[in-house]
Amino acid sequence: PVTDGSRELHSLCAQLEFLLQFDLKEKRSFFGQRKDYWDFLCHGLARCRQEHEGIHFVTSLDKLKTPVGRGRAFLRYCLVHQQLAESLQLCLLDPESLCEWYYARSPFLSPKRRAEILGSLYELDCVTFHLAL
Repeated sequence: PVTDGSRELHSLCAQLEFLLQFDLKEKRSFFGQRKDYWDFLCHGLARCRQEHEGIHFVTSLDKLKTPVGRGRAFLRYCLVHQQLAESLQLCLLDPESLCEWYYARSPFLSPKRRAEILGSLYELDCVTFHLAL
């Protein structure tokens, strides 16, 4: 199993975060706080009208104060529960929403690249992750 001490885990999470932040449009909350990929994930999963256990878990953690911290916790939760590919795929289903959140260079806006990314993430479902949540 992959644990918190794994260098590969840190590299994987950094790459995932890079992909989710790459060409992300700058958005601000009502109070001026910059939105991040965490907000994109929440928006995408809320649009599916089903409560995601990972979102519920992360929002219940009082120690997490920033969108980036919440996003990282969500990625870890999804890896442990083998839900990363499915969760991200749900967020990437609506082309209009993608255009609202990402500029044209984002790999998520390219059907071919999006399929490649999701295919790789679905392969991670075979890997066991033992991570502190």
